[in-house]
Amino acid sequence: MNTETSGPGDLLVRSGGVVFLIGAVATLITVAPLFLGTEPFPAPAYFVSMLMGVGFAMAAAGLVRSALSQRREQ
Repeated sequence: MNTETSGPGDLLVRSGGVVFLIGAVATLITVAPLFLGTEPFPAPAYFVSMLMGVGFAMAAAGLVRSALSQRREQ
């Protein structure tokens, strides 16, 4: 059992990681037809790939929030 409490920014880092993974999978799926020689996906599929950057930004914001919180405690 984990007795450590969740700090500020932890949820943002976790959700950012999940969004990043969704974007990474979408990127692999949308790039695959280019290598397989099949017809490419429509534009909305490429917009889902942009979630990779959004997830990275969310995780980075969570890390900054956590670091600022730890700095204030000292």
